[in-house]
Amino acid sequence: MSSGDAGPRKIVITGMSGRLGRVVARRLHRDHRNRLIGLDRRPFLGRPKDIEHLEVDLRSKKARDVFRAGDVHTLIHMGVMHDPRANAAQLYSWNVTGTAHLLEYAQAYGVQKVVVLSSANVYGPRPENPQFLTEDAPLLAAQRFPQMRDLVEIDHLMSTFFWKARDIETVILRPVHILGSVRNAPSNYLRLDPTPVLLGFDPMVQVIHERDVAEAIVRALAPGVRGIYNVTGPGEVPLSVILAELGRRTLPIPHPLARPIYSLAFRLGLSSYPVAEFDFIRYVCMVDGSRAERELGFRPRHSLRETIRAVDDQDDA
Repeated sequence: MSSGDAGPRKIVITGMSGRLGRVVARRLHRDHRNRLIGLDRRPFLGRPKDIEHLEVDLRSKKARDVFRAGDVHTLIHMGVMHDPRANAAQLYSWNVTGTAHLLEYAQAYGVQKVVVLSSANVYGPRPENPQFLTEDAPLLAAQRFPQMRDLVEIDHLMSTFFWKARDIETVILRPVHILGSVRNAPSNYLRLDPTPVLLGFDPMVQVIHERDVAEAIVRALAPGVRGIYNVTGPGEVPLSVILAELGRRTLPIPHPLARPIYSLAFRLGLSSYPVAEFDFIRYVCMVDGSRAERELGFRPRHSLRETIRAVDDQDDA
């Protein structure tokens, strides 16, 4: 929809109830032309009155009816579940089957734009990675990290949809580690005190503020934008510098001991950090964000210091 179009632009957002979903909803809510509808199994606490929100399963008839009613211009899919303690079959059904249903609704009921939030983690941290991975690099994360299987499969599903539904502007965003009030693995890890680190490893990492991710999503909504975009933050920095900026105590652990120790801690509920995530504090997985800057005009607004310190920010507005 161009700025000259009459009437509101109906945007369906999955995962709106999550912390990042609320950030995105409030960012889009500033534009009076947007009519927002959230689809999530969780309630949206503090929801503005003029944002509609339905507590539904993405695979349900009620979700399909939202699209069947017509006039849905844009689908923003952020409703991927990342619970490391959830049943693998249930996660697959919700994530992959749910995404397939949404794409079916979008194609059947005339949606013009589909934006999916993936992650740069789909490339996978590996010792042989080049310094910066482009959007054409293979998605290898699931080889070493089975919990990434769903996200990698969703990304492949979206790539197929991109070529299959050429009348729909499809955008896949792959942001680097998102920091802020979000409860994701990178932010949860940086909140640990003491923070476990692996002896002999101090990889360069990329981080991005949650509000900059919301801005990238807004940029992706522009007419004519389609394709796959790595979304990077204000720069690259060694993990040790991030921990020093946060004032965290560190707990150096030999890598062979880290997995059994934290596997047991995770099983006992003493740690919320999945053991497979240790590869991200061991190997490099950095991406090239020049395409997003060139084609979307996207540049992060938050400094590196602001981004790092956002993990201690509990304000999800």
